[in-house]
Amino acid sequence: MTKTAVAQYDEWHAKLDDEGGIGQWHTLARELLEAGRLVAGRAVLEIGCGRGGFAEWLASAGAQLTAADVSTVAVETGRARSRQAAITWRVEDIQELSFPDCSFDVVVSCETVEHLPDPMRAVRELARVLRPGGALVLTCPNYLGPLGLYRGYLRLRGRKFQEAGQPINQFTVVPRTARWLQMAGLRMERFTALGHYLPFPGRPPIRLHRLDSLWPLKPFALHSAFRARKTAGARSSRQGEPSSPSQGAARES
Repeated sequence: MTKTAVAQYDEWHAKLDDEGGIGQWHTLARELLEAGRLVAGRAVLEIGCGRGGFAEWLASAGAQLTAADVSTVAVETGRARSRQAAITWRVEDIQELSFPDCSFDVVVSCETVEHLPDPMRAVRELARVLRPGGALVLTCPNYLGPLGLYRGYLRLRGRKFQEAGQPINQFTVVPRTARWLQMAGLRMERFTALGHYLPFPGRPPIRLHRLDSLWPLKPFALHSAFRARKTAGARSSRQGEPSSPSQGAARES
């Protein structure tokens, strides 16, 4: 990620005044992690950890956790607030992770790839650092529903769509995200989603909670989550590059 983009995310995190808590997507991630069963005693990377709200849950579930984010502000805030002394905090670029190939049993990334210049590159990196048989849990928005139409409406009006003021907001949809996982050598294992909203100009969207229970509508829900496995024959190292523990430019915090 460019220095300009990193500075923008540092500024964005510095302005937030909430506690960096649990969102709808974290509910889905916990479901796919089977309430912590898949992380207990495992080497886990949470990349895009923000200010550490979900990292606290992962550590409390028994994960041997590395929590990482591209924003130094986010990482320092998470470390300062953390009640879990065992978490290793790192500043990392998800598009160029410093970890060697096959470093983790589980990788978790919530609401991050849609805020990157190159999401596919990031998904390949997540697959690279997974051990064979390891699981990736990935959440991101799905704009196949009404909010996707609202983005189109804003574009026609000459207005820019922003998700909570973030500088980069890719148009992610379920089929496209599933394709990224497949192209990275991962095998889809589970999919789930929730959150149906009706947008109205000038006011917050209305949540239609009753639609969450209807399985045929899940591919159109806003909050989507995937669990995929790394197959035994998947390529690990970056294309054209040897595996090396020194790749990237990470810092421990």
